[in-house]
Amino acid sequence: MKKILLAIGILCVALQGRADGVDFTEAAEKTVNTVVHIRTEIVTKGNSYYDFFGPLLEQLYGQRIEAPDNVSYGLGSGVVISPDGYIVTNNHVVEGARKIEVTFNDKHKREARIIGTDPTTDIALIKVDATGLEYLVFGDSDKVRIGEWVLAVGNPFNLTSTVTAGIVSAKARNINILGEGTIESFIQTDAAVNPGNSGGALVNTKGELIGINAAIASRTGSFVGYSFAIPSNIAQKVVEDFMIYGRLQRAYLGVTISEITEEVAEKEGLDELSGVFVADVLPEGAAKKAGLKKGDIILSINDLTVDTRSQLIGVVAQYRPGDKVNVKVRRDGTEKVFELVLANDNGTQDISMKNDSFYNETLGLVLEPLSSTIKNKINKNYGLKVVEVRNQGLKNRGVTDNFVILSVNNQKVSSEEDVLKALEIKNHGKIRIEATDTEGDWLTIFEFYRN
Repeated sequence: MKKILLAIGILCVALQGRADGVDFTEAAEKTVNTVVHIRTEIVTKGNSYYDFFGPLLEQLYGQRIEAPDNVSYGLGSGVVISPDGYIVTNNHVVEGARKIEVTFNDKHKREARIIGTDPTTDIALIKVDATGLEYLVFGDSDKVRIGEWVLAVGNPFNLTSTVTAGIVSAKARNINILGEGTIESFIQTDAAVNPGNSGGALVNTKGELIGINAAIASRTGSFVGYSFAIPSNIAQKVVEDFMIYGRLQRAYLGVTISEITEEVAEKEGLDELSGVFVADVLPEGAAKKAGLKKGDIILSINDLTVDTRSQLIGVVAQYRPGDKVNVKVRRDGTEKVFELVLANDNGTQDISMKNDSFYNETLGLVLEPLSSTIKNKINKNYGLKVVEVRNQGLKNRGVTDNFVILSVNNQKVSSEEDVLKALEIKNHGKIRIEATDTEGDWLTIFEFYRN
């Protein structure tokens, strides 16, 4: 018994010595003045009374009855990444915000505007008008090691500049929090993160930004041991897309994959469980053009090992259409390396610019022509994809950038000109929209009044 207690005592002393050997002060000093407090104001219209009785009141009084505004407020954090006021945060922190107020560590406040948002990674870029700000530089999240010390900096519970420490517990975690079609490849840590920390910084002991805090694993809403951050390599790529191109540039391998479990290995006759299994190769995709085949095992991309779906998605999310990557596969027991030129969702290497889209003020929507991929999925050769929803009334009805507008006032639309012509049709002040989703899984029709 004494030997056991002595061994435990020695282990505790050793661990304490390791913790004491790490100096967090430099990283903390670099970070606290670059992490900001974000307060958002969100306005929604309508409530159950007006939703139910609105049409009846309109008939009785002969005029449109407006529902009162409902105002709510949200809190979060952000990280300054440039001296001229660019700030990275979570999409869920600023989503739907009418007003964004940023408070710096020295207590001065600035109003911010949204530059771009990406629900698929939960990253948003906002900007304040400023110069000479302290800022963080991005580190390389691919080089982060499990067991490495990290600091989480944010504004939990409306407190400012709170610093907590922990270690990296795991990488490439998928916790199914963002939904279908999203990119989840989180860094998992045990650094304490609480409500209000969303959008804050995860830094290494050098003070480099290696992640954007996004979520906690909790049944109570407060920290219970694990938190999750979006890797800096993914966040940096999204931010640069918004700054350089004005919109997100998503690249694709052009494969359908499965993780290799014992069941998959037995079914497919595989001897090893490493890598990810290519269940299908899409026609006209990058993988098909490079020579990959159904049944190949993808082992790595640009020397980064991929053993899970989230690892593969996390690596590919760092690239743009037209980028070249080396993909190592195992085929019939032999390893081969293929050079792929990544493609967009149209199957080409083209970069799409913001001016491909257009904003219609009457609808309150930013729209763009459909890609060939979406046309094939919805089985229609017309329609306009929603890029951004600025009409709060449509947001309240659930309209998102997953919508495809098929017709306006019963007129099929494929261009800005089509929309303008359709809106010339008088319909007692109402606008009728027919829409589907980007997969063509459902169809909806709704009407609303012109502003």
